Amino acid sequence: MTHVTDQTVLKHIEQLVVEEKKLYAKGDISDEEKERLDRINVELDRCWDLLRQRRALREFGRNPDEAEVRSAKIVENYKG
Repeated sequence: MTHVTDQTVLKHIEQLVVEEKKLYAKGDISDEEKERLDRINVELDRCWDLLRQRRALREFGRNPDEAEVRSAKIVENYKG
């Protein structure tokens, strides 16, 4: 597995956003595309969560590599 850095997380976020914009730009999208958008949104939430964890760990003098990708269920439950 590739070593995760803030830059690799940000690059993945950028790729997801590009894909998301392409789907939204189509206007009328299929059910399959709607499902893909849902998966993209969950993946974006997980990436932003990971990035926040890494930054918080670094801020408090800890190793940002201790951050872990949390499950979609955990991340999505933050929205409340």
